[in-house]
Formats: sequence, C-alpha cells, structure tokens
Amino acid sequence: MEHITHFFIGIIDQAGYPGLFLVMVIGNVGIPVGAELVVAAAGAAAATGHLSNVWLAAAVATLGEIVGGSILYAIGYAGGRPFVARWGKYLKLDEKKLDRFHEFYERYGNVVVFVCRFLPFVRGVSALPAGVSRMQKRYFVAYTAAGSAIFCFTLAWLGSEFGSHFDTISPQIHRFSTVLVLLTALAVVALIAQGVVRARRRRVA
Repeated sequence: MEHITHFFIGIIDQAGYPGLFLVMVIGNVGIPVGAELVVAAAGAAAATGHLSNVWLAAAVATLGEIVGGSILYAIGYAGGRPFVARWGKYLKLDEKKLDRFHEFYERYGNVVVFVCRFLPFVRGVSALPAGVSRMQKRYFVAYTAAGSAIFCFTLAWLGSEFGSHFDTISPQIHRFSTVLVLLTALAVVALIAQGVVRARRRRVA
C-alpha cells in the first residue's frame, strides 16, 4: 500500500493540481490511494513551494472527492444490487455489507454518508451503497462535500505544518491524521445533533 501511495504522490509532484484532482477522483471510485497521505503530501508540497497554495490544494482535493464519489454513486444508483453481486468483490463489498450499510442508513439517516468520509478504506467505496440505497442526490452531495472538506482541509493543513519534514514523519501521519480528522468529524456531528435537538424543542414550545 505504501508503494502505491508514493506512486500517486509522484503524480501530484509531476502534474500539480490536475494530478491531485485525478488522484482524488480515483481514490473515490474504489481504488485505494492512501488519501490521508496524499492530501497531507499535497499540503506539504504547498508549504515547500511545489504547489502554490495549501488551501487551493485542499479545495482541489475536496472537489476530486466529490466528483469521484458522485461517479460511484451514479454507478450504484444505475446498477443496483445486481452490480454489487457481480462486481462488488473487487471493491471488497458484498451483499451482506450492503445490507449492513442500508440498516445504518435506515436507522441514522443521511448522516451515515458524512461519517463514512472519515473511515479508512470505507470512505473510498461508501458512495456505492449510497447509490444502491437510492439516497437523494442532493443529500448525498451535501454530506459528501461537508465530510470531504473537513477531511481534506484538515489534512492539507497538517501536511503544511510538517512541510519539508513530511517524508520523515509520513509513517506516523496516517494514524495521527485519522484520529485528528475523526475527532473533528465527531465534534461536527455533535454540533449538528445539538442544533436538531434545539430546533425540536423550539417547535414543541
């Protein structure tokens, strides 16, 4: 996995923002690219002058995630369960896992898509079951965009902080970045839940 990630980081180094966009699209159609390290590396590249701006890098990465996720969502929406039954094994997704996702979706609603943006491996294929479950597209795009923005902007900033020392600490950044982004996501979910509770109390009052 590490060698594959370095290959994709090399694409960004050679092609700049278009390469970053392409890699993030690829990473969201079921192909593992090591997005945590890729986005952090883009932030480090911005800090060292290889890319022009860390926030632009984060925005490009976010857009790539939305486009890639939308492609996989469309495939799931059009192909349905027959697609998962035939091709899901290549994405490490079978009908049992699909049923599990659907159960979570039925219980917790659209926020499941948001949370999936922060789970390693799951995030790269989560758009497929969302499409198969026929989640409304506007909600899918909104939650995907929100989760991807938090993920990409946090990791790009983290990479920029390490800058030229990125290669030295990259073996540890995966664990640290996942925890950091997950905590950020949980904080956002808590704020959303708090807002929903307050809105309901106002309606009752």
